Amino acid sequence: MSIRLIVADDHALFRQGLISMLRLEPEVTIVGEVDSVEALGAMLATTSCDVLLLDLQMERSALAVIADLTRGLRVIVVTASEQASDHLAAFRAGASAVVFKRFAVDTLMEAIRAVRDGYVWMSSELHPLVRERALAPAGHLVSTREQEIVRLVALGLRNGEIAGRLGITEATVKTHLNKVFQKLGVRDRVELTRFAIRTGLVGADEEPG
Repeated sequence: MSIRLIVADDHALFRQGLISMLRLEPEVTIVGEVDSVEALGAMLATTSCDVLLLDLQMERSALAVIADLTRGLRVIVVTASEQASDHLAAFRAGASAVVFKRFAVDTLMEAIRAVRDGYVWMSSELHPLVRERALAPAGHLVSTREQEIVRLVALGLRNGEIAGRLGITEATVKTHLNKVFQKLGVRDRVELTRFAIRTGLVGADEEPG
């Protein structure tokens, strides 16, 4: 099935250029474009989509709306910012991915597919943002193995990749994740990543092992 996208960016040249390139992708259908948060709200009231591409710097209120949007919509933040604090804030607010504007469309499509399938996507450049903290506030709720799995989920790894990294079966990964979801009161991988970053269960400055 086609992935229905809305593109929200107040830079007309970038927005129109991105849409032109995405329309060449057979998997994608552009169902709308907007240049303000106000226009985005009006469009979402009448137009359904699978993934929203949202410019983090579109308006000061753009970040604030992510939490509301992610209840029924997967959001990919597209940004020119190189500030780690901006990227972390986007994930904390509920974004499923952060993609730099300087990336190629192929990379953006990788993120779109992953997010459509319910995964968190993070480029290798953002991996140093994610690390375990020895005294994490939520650390007592989950085991050491579960913390390892949470960290890898936050890096965007799929269950099979996590299993290979840790030397366990994919079924075991699923079992651990189900337990973590119950312990932390989260519904899916995106909520788990947001919870983990917000509470310090994972944090910043570690390359993946």
